[in-house]
Amino acid sequence: MDRSIYIIDGARTPFLKARNAPGPFSAADLATAAGRALLLRQRFAPAELDEVILGCASPSPDEVNIGRVVALRMGCGAAVPGWTVMRNCASGMQALDSAIANIQAGRSGLVLAGGVDALSRAPLLFSDAMVRWFSAWYAARGPVARLQVLRGFRPAYLAPVIGIVKGLTDPVVGQTMGQTAENLAWEFGISREEMDAYALESHRRVAAAQDAGHFNDEIVPLVSPDGDLHASDDGLRRDASTEGLAKLKPFFDKRYGRVTPGNSSQITDGAAWLLLASAAAVERHRLQPLGRIVDSAWAGLAPERMGLGPVYASAPLLARNQLASADIDAWEINEAFAAQVIACLRAFGDEALFLREFGRPAPGAPEAARLNVDGGAVALGHPVGASGARIVLHLLRVLRRTGGKRGIAAICIGGGQGGAMLVENLA
Repeated sequence: MDRSIYIIDGARTPFLKARNAPGPFSAADLATAAGRALLLRQRFAPAELDEVILGCASPSPDEVNIGRVVALRMGCGAAVPGWTVMRNCASGMQALDSAIANIQAGRSGLVLAGGVDALSRAPLLFSDAMVRWFSAWYAARGPVARLQVLRGFRPAYLAPVIGIVKGLTDPVVGQTMGQTAENLAWEFGISREEMDAYALESHRRVAAAQDAGHFNDEIVPLVSPDGDLHASDDGLRRDASTEGLAKLKPFFDKRYGRVTPGNSSQITDGAAWLLLASAAAVERHRLQPLGRIVDSAWAGLAPERMGLGPVYASAPLLARNQLASADIDAWEINEAFAAQVIACLRAFGDEALFLREFGRPAPGAPEAARLNVDGGAVALGHPVGASGARIVLHLLRVLRRTGGKRGIAAICIGGGQGGAMLVENLA
């Protein structure tokens, strides 16, 4: 029995930078637009899908099971199940892995899986004090009781709680994701200049990729309700410079830190989908696969070192498939922070770390020429739920463009986890 998982096609929206206000599209708008365009170019009807699986880290209250909402909006019909998964930054990759499990178990043959987030629409919340005041107000009976509640009101109660800050703070160790990047910068001795240089290169590579049209095959242009066209990722700073990045102040550790908004990923809105199929579905629908997912791995580590997740997930993946880093033709490591990617590269070559943590020699760091060849999240942005799917999709595009055979997409995950997928080009 052929248990291969084939990648048939994929598409994503432009990644749109949050600009201190709700963006023009909800998460469901983004996922629906990209999914419709992807399904329209297939040889089968949307109703022939076995299921739709969508990763989302921050669904809005009216789109809690956003996978089902989007499946219906895309025209899949009431009979196609749609569901939602959440594994923080790897939610999109988890959707792919959930599809793999169902296909290999024989429960599904043709699955649309991906991820989405509209982080610009992350909510502002009332404080606990304000909620308690509201509760007392609505419980009060009569003017005297309400007057007493009014006397207890304090203007400070109105200070909003920023939902995305709470979401990006680890509740176990009490650190933001940026603070965990600072931890790795100190652990691996990464300088501010190294971080800024990495960030500058990310922008340079994205600019070169846009100019060469390397994103054209995967991006579905969007038109906002106001009629504005969004045809490309808009977080790119073509004017980024060493001098400009050096002027930015540390954000997460203002006194001793090195991590700045300039060498961190951006808060972004976006969606990405992949169409996965079994061998039987490929034959039944006469599909032409682009590639296949060979293997996947998940790992846990200390939450305060979460940025090393790509190393902890890739290590068993490489070992299980008897591969070294040099055997991988292209890598996509999600750029949550420049410090985090640099730390991963150093960890891949750290013999002591690998012997201690994995009981085997270090596989060596990926070559710079094979890593994030078209840039990454520092320049493109990081819509948390979508990034895990985007890096798998783009990895396959890179392999096909360059003639490479194998690639690994890996991502760090808030809470202290890592995910990785080994992909093979079938061109």
